[in-house]
Amino acid sequence: MFSVSPKIHFITLTSAVLLQACSSTPTSHSSSRYHVKQDYGPSKSVDVSHVKNAVPRTVPKSRYGNPKQYKVLGKWYSVRDSSKDYAETGIASWYGKKFHGHRTSNGETYDMYAMTAAHKTLPLPTYVRVTHLENGRSVIVKVNDRGPFHQGRIIDLSYSAAKKLGVTATGTGKVKVVAIDPETFQKNQSYQPKIKRAAALTTKAQLQAKSKLYLQAGAFSDKTNALQLQRRLIRIFSPQQIHSEFSADQNIYRVRIGPLASADIADKISTQLLDKGITTKKITLD
Repeated sequence: MFSVSPKIHFITLTSAVLLQACSSTPTSHSSSRYHVKQDYGPSKSVDVSHVKNAVPRTVPKSRYGNPKQYKVLGKWYSVRDSSKDYAETGIASWYGKKFHGHRTSNGETYDMYAMTAAHKTLPLPTYVRVTHLENGRSVIVKVNDRGPFHQGRIIDLSYSAAKKLGVTATGTGKVKVVAIDPETFQKNQSYQPKIKRAAALTTKAQLQAKSKLYLQAGAFSDKTNALQLQRRLIRIFSPQQIHSEFSADQNIYRVRIGPLASADIADKISTQLLDKGITTKKITLD
């Protein structure tokens, strides 16, 4: 089973903030407010395909969980003033039943089946997109807790978020975490109907323009992951628009969409795919 980091919780006492660290390995059950020593997931696999991403929205900082600094296991952490421009690559872990039903650091109740996460320094709440760098899967979660405090880990995911990313089977996974600006996210959502129509097809006239502009949707060392993404894109676009290429010198499979007639069309398609959890970048082929 996986190893879960301690969680911390904040309780306001008059003008002071009390921080309580809860170890994942207490010396006895009575030494912790949790009922078990080692965390664990559901007794059998749970279908989380119906669980939707968290929806970013503009909300004030939580009353609890946002001190300027706090100390856990002898180490001090500084909470960020803002999540703007935050992006980080590292290891994700997840936490489950041990904490299910208990208070998170910002005072909400932890639900292992909701799309949430814990982070050491982001302001609570913050919405982030987490992308698994090995399989290309992506989710949006609400950060409402503190952790993980194991060295080298940057985010602790709820069970549902980890299951969707494919992290529950291995316990950890290499991810990229990017903070989402709710206002920008909502604006992109409002444009979605027009984007979807514009992105659905590239006309023959556009193809005949012999554009060299493409969107790269993924690069994988595993061919299976590349084919999986390619099949997913074919369900959105015509097969003629989806291309895969193997680079023998780098041992990388790249999946691309194009050719595209203009940068404007590329931007619209990129926005559409971002909402579906697929991150792209523009490239020009010689």
